[in-house]
Amino acid sequence: MKAKEIVKNFYKSDAFRDNELLDTFIHPDVTLDWNSSKGFLQLNREEMLKLASEMQKAYYSSRIYITHILEEENTVSVRYIHYVKTIENPREEMILAHFMVIWELKGEKLYRGFQMSQLT
Repeated sequence: MKAKEIVKNFYKSDAFRDNELLDTFIHPDVTLDWNSSKGFLQLNREEMLKLASEMQKAYYSSRIYITHILEEENTVSVRYIHYVKTIENPREEMILAHFMVIWELKGEKLYRGFQMSQLT
């Protein structure tokens, strides 16, 4: 499968809220360098899985709208908007944040990510 297809499948899935599903997409040695409006985070596999569990507790549903996706060999760049519905108000969808991420894939798995996000 092409790198772009793997990344598209990842963002179309519910992996952000399902740590078992997330685990199928990420490499055992994955790292994510994340520059957010709250500062810098570097997440490893276990921390990413924990974040997915926390997202499941906090949000009723989650949806990704990809605006741009580019592929060069095993590297994919994605710009997207992350929408969520909260547990408290599952009828209203809101923008969680805008994201730009570059993923390097290894063995058809997300291996190294470089992400920037901005809250709305």
